[in-house]
Amino acid sequence: MAELPAINTSPLIFLTKGGFVNLLLLISPSIIVPSAVAAEIQEYGEIDVTAVALKNTHWLIVQETPPVPNVIQNWDLGQGESAVLTWGYVNPGTEVIIDHLAARRCAVTLGIPVRGTLGCDYCQTTRGNSGCTPSFRTIAFVWYVFI
Repeated sequence: MAELPAINTSPLIFLTKGGFVNLLLLISPSIIVPSAVAAEIQEYGEIDVTAVALKNTHWLIVQETPPVPNVIQNWDLGQGESAVLTWGYVNPGTEVIIDHLAARRCAVTLGIPVRGTLGCDYCQTTRGNSGCTPSFRTIAFVWYVFI
């Protein structure tokens, strides 16, 4: 059975800075934030918008992940990407949200379902609710301004 999806640092930062973190609720009622990802976010300081969202959003669940398997370590990714991929790897069928290209390629190679930040908006658009969410153009603008 698929577990809750896990998110990496970059998509979470992007969505919180743009005010779109609630788009994640379109994917699942709760999202796993591996502790390695939470640590990366907390390095920005306690008043950082993403750190505040992580602390105050009950459905963003910080979770320890198992040790990173060799098959993922061999990709030489960051700790956050590796933790997110590990979550997807040890929980078959579980989706991961990652923007990093090499990490996305790793996920595809290992058969881990993967989507990026824009996939969160696409999910809403394909459900016929495009009037309720920002357009791709808006997300691209926020990406340019905030990241």
